[in-house]
Amino acid sequence: MKRLSFILIFFLFCIMGQAQIQFGFVSYDQILKEMPEYAQASQDLAALKAKYEAEAQKGEEEFQRKFVDFLQGQKDFPQAIMQKRQAELQTLMDNGVAFRMKSQDLIAQAEKDLMQEANKRLNRALLEVGVEMGYGFILNTDNNNCPYINPVIGVDVTELVRKKLGLATATQEEAAPLPGQAEENK
Repeated sequence: MKRLSFILIFFLFCIMGQAQIQFGFVSYDQILKEMPEYAQASQDLAALKAKYEAEAQKGEEEFQRKFVDFLQGQKDFPQAIMQKRQAELQTLMDNGVAFRMKSQDLIAQAEKDLMQEANKRLNRALLEVGVEMGYGFILNTDNNNCPYINPVIGVDVTELVRKKLGLATATQEEAAPLPGQAEENK
């Protein structure tokens, strides 16, 4: 009986070893950049960056104005006023640097928050495509992470994911004439 169980287990492993798992691959960034959520998040992020830049510019202009005043009057200032103005300039400069650093952190967090919905939607589409097609996994080919993919077991799922997201496929884009192009062909 043990021998029969061993033989059955052995055959089961042999059969499983011969069955290859198919997988999909896609450029996550390429599809993400085609999504309307990405375009909206990019616009919102650009507006936020502009606001932070404008505020930082105000601080720099104030520093420059006070620095020019300091340079023009430094010969006439008593020592106590000189030290007060130098301390004030140092504080303005430190505040400006701190604001730039803090704004970079806030922008990075805002970008993460703004892109969260697009990432969730794309991840959901990848999951659905993977389950529907029976793939063991879907690889992200961005940044040359997969320099070689065996075409026998790996399948490019870009078009399937685009369809799942309701995005125009490459063949539809090629077939659709560009504005003004239809008139030229007549």
